[in-house]
Amino acid sequence: MKLQQFKYKLPEERIAQEPTPFRDDCRLMVIHAKRGVIEHRDSFRDVLKYFDEKDVFVFNDTKVFPARLYGNKEKTGARIEVFLLRELNKDMRLWDVLVDPARKIRIGNKLYFGEDESMVAEVIDNTTSRGRTLRFLYDGTHEEFKRALFALGEAPIPKHILRREVLPDDMENFQTIFAEKEGAVTAPTAGLHFSPQLMKMMEIKGIEFAFVTLHCGLSNFREIDVEDLTKHKMDSEEMHVEQEACDIINRARAENHKIVAVGTTVQRVLETAVSTDGQLKEYHGWTNRFIFPPYDFHLADAMIANFHLPYSTMLMLTCAFGGYDLIMTAYKEALRHNENDPEKRYRFGTYGDAMLILND
Repeated sequence: MKLQQFKYKLPEERIAQEPTPFRDDCRLMVIHAKRGVIEHRDSFRDVLKYFDEKDVFVFNDTKVFPARLYGNKEKTGARIEVFLLRELNKDMRLWDVLVDPARKIRIGNKLYFGEDESMVAEVIDNTTSRGRTLRFLYDGTHEEFKRALFALGEAPIPKHILRREVLPDDMENFQTIFAEKEGAVTAPTAGLHFSPQLMKMMEIKGIEFAFVTLHCGLSNFREIDVEDLTKHKMDSEEMHVEQEACDIINRARAENHKIVAVGTTVQRVLETAVSTDGQLKEYHGWTNRFIFPPYDFHLADAMIANFHLPYSTMLMLTCAFGGYDLIMTAYKEALRHNENDPEKRYRFGTYGDAMLILND
């Protein structure tokens, strides 16, 4: 597959800028992959109609931290955006970050954060054209440092959400209700559609839940700069699969119940941790798995995804699961459906609508 095959024309006004008032209130497109049938549903809650007792939904329980903050460069006072990626060393307060504008930031520069500029960081390394390693100068415990650092940050909502003002509920909206393990700099967006009420309804129906962890990084949004997809390398992301999740998923598979991957991050976890005999194994480590068509999936019978942006690795994985031709046709159908009615047409991106792909 070539990069250009994942191009489609997406008008800017179709990219959702805010979440729906209620998490499960978005639209739902249902795709029956083997039959090539596309359905339109007005509410995500209709997802319940397609599953039965003992079917398993697999969720990513990563938790987003307030990764975007702004500092001032020493002497010049230039405003610099710093995007925290991951903590490298707790004792030394070392973090991998992205800086913007990068051309102004060199090794040895100091950055000051907060109204009183009480948080100070020194640039000690260049990692990429935009990447830097910062050492934060802070006296206190690690817990105190993390609280102080995160208090300076804001929700790391993607750049395709064009507004720049910070809203009080940004962090809550950009977090799944089951987020538990801190470490992500972007949300597993398919999980944003699940409300406490919907999950209670699923429990009542006898649907089971399994939780895995993949700390989503910015590789999902990094531009692909090669036409030949076999030459693209994903950034590594930390992931964890506990034995409890393995037992739930393997039992469902043995008893022929459906396994539903909630989002592309869950698919990448399952495909990283599955063994040659088709069993999910406990796993603690990293993955840079890049999935694009053609690809044979080993565990999931169904998948929930958002409507992803052109050229994105998430769109590529979705096409790999549902079939390239059918998914691209579905995207064209989503753009045409209720095109002239802004209240009923499909919305794209992080806060957009949902797609359910069934392998039936």
